[in-house]
Amino acid sequence: MTAEQIKNMIAAGLDCAHLELEGDGRHWYAIVVSAAFEGKRAIQCHQLVYATLGDKMKNDEVHALSIKTYTPAEWATQKV
Repeated sequence: MTAEQIKNMIAAGLDCAHLELEGDGRHWYAIVVSAAFEGKRAIQCHQLVYATLGDKMKNDEVHALSIKTYTPAEWATQKV
């Protein structure tokens, strides 16, 4: 899968205030900012992102995805 395809899937399944994705075609690194993460633990946020990819993780179309998740308020403090 391409970076654009993965970004589109995440954005289609999750209302993102900010989304970055980098990778080499097998290993991907994402920064996802969404109000949907409010009040959730990190694992719950990651599960929300993984859910947007459906079976792509299970059937190895996306081999590895490292995710950093932030609420909009948390992201605002990261950009200092």
